This record gives sequence, C-alpha cells and structure tokens, in this order.
Amino acid sequence: MLTDSFTDDTRLLWRRQIQERVRRIAPFLEFDDDPYPVVADGRIVWIIDAYTKTNRFPYAAPTRFGRYGGRINYVRNAVKVAVDAIDGTVRLYVVDPDDALVQVARRIFPSLFSDMDEMPESLRAHLRYPIDLLDVQASQYFIYHMTDPRVFYNKEDPWERPREQYRTGMQPVKAYYIIMTLPGETKPEYLLMLPLTPSRKNNMIAWMAGRCDGKNYGKLLVYKFPKERLVLGPQQIEANIDKNDAISEQITLWDQSGSRVIRGNLLVIPIRDSILYAEPLYLESEQTRFPELKRVIVATKDRVVMRRTLREALDAVVTGEETPVAGTEPPPERPPPEHPAVGNAARKAIETFQEAQQRLKEGDWAGYGEAMKRLRGLLEKMSPPSETP
Repeated sequence: MLTDSFTDDTRLLWRRQIQERVRRIAPFLEFDDDPYPVVADGRIVWIIDAYTKTNRFPYAAPTRFGRYGGRINYVRNAVKVAVDAIDGTVRLYVVDPDDALVQVARRIFPSLFSDMDEMPESLRAHLRYPIDLLDVQASQYFIYHMTDPRVFYNKEDPWERPREQYRTGMQPVKAYYIIMTLPGETKPEYLLMLPLTPSRKNNMIAWMAGRCDGKNYGKLLVYKFPKERLVLGPQQIEANIDKNDAISEQITLWDQSGSRVIRGNLLVIPIRDSILYAEPLYLESEQTRFPELKRVIVATKDRVVMRRTLREALDAVVTGEETPVAGTEPPPERPPPEHPAVGNAARKAIETFQEAQQRLKEGDWAGYGEAMKRLRGLLEKMSPPSETP
C-alpha cells in the first residue's frame, strides 16, 4: 500500500542466516560450523560441509562429533551444500553416493539432492577437506594405526594430537590448511594437515593430510617419520622459542601494562626432507582489543629467528642470521655503493636475487639458501670499505 517498488517477481527472503536455512531444509544432516564463501561465475556462494552420521553402526568405536558433542560411531561427509548469497538458493550435492544413509535420504526426498556431476566446475575448484572429519578420523587413527595384534592389545604405541602455545596457555594443535608439494609430487596443492606425536612424548612421529585438489580430493594420507630420526614436535619448538633470549626479552617488553602479546598458531610445514615451523606474533591493546601482527617467528631444528615479515624471517633462517637482541630488528640498510664496478655487480646481484625467488617459488630451499648466500657476498663486495679513524 505504501510503495510501488514491489512487483509480481518480488519475493520475501525468509531465514536469511545460512546455517538456520540449511538445517530447516535438511534437519536429518549434521552441518559443519565453518561455512566459507567463494566467488563462482561472478556470484558469491557459501559452501557448507554436511555429514550423515549414526551411533548404531555395528562393531565400530564410538566418538564425539558435531556441535553438541553427540556420540557416534559412523560419519561421512556425504553432501556439499551451496547457498547463493544473493537470492538464497540452496543446492545439496551428493559427493559420496555409496553412503547408505544418503541413499535412504535420496529415496525419501528425490528432488532435494543433486549429483556431483551437476556441480559447476567453478564451485568444484573451491571444495576442501573438512576439518571436523579429519579430526574424528585422526582421533581413531591414534589407536588403529597399530596393525600388530599384540602391540594393539597392549596399547604399546598410541599417538595423540600435539600441543602448542596459543595466546597465554597451551592447547591441542588444530588441523590447518596449507599449500605445499607432497613427497613424490611435482606441483603444490591445497591440503588440510595435522601433525601427530607419540602419546606422552613431544617429538613428531607423523603427519596426516587430507587432499583437496582435483581428482585427489578426499584422499587421506599419513606420512611417518623413521623412528631413528628425531623430528621436533610443536611443543618442543615452543620451548626453543621460549629459550631464545632475544625473543623472550622482546615479548616481555611488549607484554606490559596496556598491551599483551598473543602467540598465534604454530604451523608445521614439511619441505622436502626438512621441517619448517612458523608462528605469528600479535600485539593487542587492552583498550581496542584488535590484534596487530608485529612479528613472525620461523624455526628449524637448530635455529629460531624472529623478523617483521615472513619473507625476512625465511631469509634469516636460511642464511643463518641470528636474531638481534635489541628489538629483533632487521640489519640496517647499507649506504649506496660508489665503486666504479658497481654497475656489473648490481646486475649480478639482481640476477642472483631473481634466481633465489625462482628457487623459493619451486620449493627448492637448498637452492634458495645457496643463492641468498651468493647474493649476500655480492652485496658485501659492493659495500664501500669502512674508514679508519
């Protein structure tokens, strides 16, 4: 009565909150608490992982799962839900047609579900292995990785989730997404990863990864380290960070009245035959409560450095630079060279730097470190000699 903006095509969008919307449509599914938006064909679409589950599967170990922590002994990520952010259209795509529970649901509601072949490629490119599923699979694998009956019966080799320093306390490490090249592969891919440690020990024994890309989507891999090789776990790296005098002094200085230091999640990043560890450091004011990234800590088995950016920290840990004591600042810039041969040296330095960036892009850390060392030598040669007083 009050406006002529309404037409015959006008619709009232009810239940606009996407979690409430999908639960109203398919209350028999368990929905992930972490929907994520993607851009597909020029539109914003929310993707939500949906699970079929039961607590009545015979001869299966029970565990807790879902937003209410209910006990189950069967779960499958059988459905991917796409919700258009503009008009609210909901599509349920079956990604696991062999799942018995989703087969029953399809027979009851035949028009509700779509085959995976009907999902646009623009959406498929954004599918990811769900964290909730990896968590429950890892919790079972802690015990069932033991295939020797005697070892299994005596529980001689249980595994567990490692712990990390987060904010001001310790917590279990959560699975995280990462882009890396798997052993034996030639291209980097998007993975969901979780490091694993032996029960009541801090060294890392293995890591689990859920693959997300292309035809490898949904595959779960576990890489075990040789038992004779000591690989530091997250808690051991956290201890090494605490033992670093320069870093500890800086954290204590920042963590004064009016502000507090927040240590972010520690990432374990396998790179070829080595392991790299990275942890962000945030500073938060007690008044604004808005964290600001201040430093990035990068560590290896033998070295811990802290710099303003990830790139600076990587350069330092590869070239062997130690963390400065005063404020962990990067080395001061050198004055511009004035040597007659600086032109050729500068060109060589630029070529060496470009080579280092290419090595870094390819994940060749040994080649990257060698190029950075040569670059450092070139820069030192370009610097003018210090004057004698």
